[in-house]
Order: sequence, then C-alpha cells, then structure tokens
Amino acid sequence: MLRVLLVGDDPLARGGLAYLLSGEPGLAVVAQADALGAAAAVERDDPEVAVWDLGADPLGWLERLGDLGESGPPALALLLDEEAAAAALAAGARGLLFRDVEGGRLAAALRALGSDLLVFDDALLPPLLRPRPAPQVQAEPLTPRELEVVQLLAQGLSNRRIAESLGISEHTAKFHVNSIVGKLGAQTRTDAAVRAARLGLVLL
Repeated sequence: MLRVLLVGDDPLARGGLAYLLSGEPGLAVVAQADALGAAAAVERDDPEVAVWDLGADPLGWLERLGDLGESGPPALALLLDEEAAAAALAAGARGLLFRDVEGGRLAAALRALGSDLLVFDDALLPPLLRPRPAPQVQAEPLTPRELEVVQLLAQGLSNRRIAESLGISEHTAKFHVNSIVGKLGAQTRTDAAVRAARLGLVLL
C-alpha cells in the first residue's frame, strides 16, 4: 500500500480528498495535517507521498510549508489555476494537478510520484515550458552572499537550513532573505525565488 499524507488548510477539503482516494486500490491515507502539523505527521506516520492542497492562497501556503518540500515525501500540489505552478515547483512539489481532479486520476498521479516520476496536468505544461523572457534588470543588485542565499531559497530551504548550509546564524540567514525579498520587490520568500529565476539568478 502506498502511504499518503494529505496537507491542506481546510479540514473539509482534506476529508473530500480522503474520500476520493478511499476506493482506490493500493493507496492508504495515513495522515491529514495543516501546514504547521505537516512535519510532525511526516515524522510520525512515515508517508511515501504527499498531496498539498494549496487552496485559494497558494503563495501563502507554500511559505508556511517551510522546508517540508526539502525534507518530506515527494509532493503533488493541487492548484486552482496555473499562476502558482512555478512557485509550487520552487517549493519542492514534484507534481502539479488542478484541484478539481477526479479520484482515479489523482490516484494514478500519486502512484507515479511513488515511482519517482514527475506528474503534470497537460494544461500546466505550456506555461512551464514557455521560453523565459530576457532577464530583467533588478533595481538593486544582490551581494555575493545574497546570491548564495537565493540559490538555497530557490531550493525551498528554510532559514535554519540556509544557515546550516552557509555556516551562518539563523538570524543572519533571515536578514539576507528579507533583504533579497525587498530588493526583488517580492511579497514572500517563494515569490522572491520565482522572481530571481526570472532574472536569471537561479534555475528552477
């Protein structure tokens, strides 16, 4: 049985997903959690794949998921529209489907994820594969240290993990992340990672 974790802000939506998957062979929903409880659910229930229901505030959700995309099981993100697709990939999602996906297709996608495959709704591929526009010029260039930080930020690492990777304090890592967000005119750290990629500073 493929062990599945459902992560979402709305308990009713999580329950709906659990119901969709309940009749699918070879799958078992072993845990449900919101963003704050997701890491504990991974530790406690050892899921093999995860579903991230990003809801109506996908960028806020991806911000709250912290380093789950780095340390947790491979995740399938459910999106309302294509706007958050690149941000979900930057946060560590390995699959992208729309929220109205039917149960059989969702189950097939999770099985593929469990076999180390990437999964995308065909409607999401064109915007993801579209050639990037020419790099824009940012208002204020990033320092060499900020360039190091933004590479790790684009990998979905938390401030703590960035600090550990660079041998700096978590407070200093947070300072650099806030500086990057400000210089790039971003709203969140995930938005900053996407903007940095569009500027050619990192590769998603």
